[in-house]
Amino acid sequence: MPVAVVTGANRGLGLETARQLARRGFRVLLTSRNAGKGEMALEKLLAEGLDVLFQPLDVTSENSVAELGAFIHSRCGRVDVLVNNAGVFLDSHGSEDSGSASVFNASLDTLTATLRTNLYGPLLLAQELVPLMKQQHHGRIVNISSGMGQLSEMEGKSPAYRISKTALNALTRILAAETQGHNILVNSVCPGWVRTEMGGPNAERTVEEGATGIVWAATLPDDGPSGGFFRDGQPIPW
Repeated sequence: MPVAVVTGANRGLGLETARQLARRGFRVLLTSRNAGKGEMALEKLLAEGLDVLFQPLDVTSENSVAELGAFIHSRCGRVDVLVNNAGVFLDSHGSEDSGSASVFNASLDTLTATLRTNLYGPLLLAQELVPLMKQQHHGRIVNISSGMGQLSEMEGKSPAYRISKTALNALTRILAAETQGHNILVNSVCPGWVRTEMGGPNAERTVEEGATGIVWAATLPDDGPSGGFFRDGQPIPW
């Protein structure tokens, strides 16, 4: 049975992605930094009759990532899909404009903390899990990015988040180049503006709609694209 790992899967897009992948026949290992919330998400999906497991994961911790790898080796023996969904938006919010944080007052502490989760986490997970994908000559990595990280449409405000997603897109290209020939496809996906805790209640899309493009990239055929940036299965500019 194919195995999919979804980070930050206790709520929102991560939870819905885990649900949709499980409905497609994957054994899904959902992870969450908060063990209690992760267990609640696990029980919810188990109640729906889905094949899911749970492992606590702090993507910023090398030890925690190593523990996840050990869990996968002992309980699953393989990993076919890695969805790097866990992310943070730590830029300060203005009272009128939720993206009002300026690069001119950006905190290096905020930038560092954002990069640690949004960039270094996916890197650590790739370092841990790609060797297993290479052994089985199959893998799909989906990095959840954002239109806010598009250089072609880059604007001001929210600098830490924007920089982290642009850097994540660069990591996608690097991973795709270094896994070429191993049947491992690596892509960035922008789910759009989704009604989640991060996206807010006024967002345009439901979590079900946002997760569709993620699941598409996670289930690409062997001749599918790698090193691309997509929304709803369609390429978008970097």
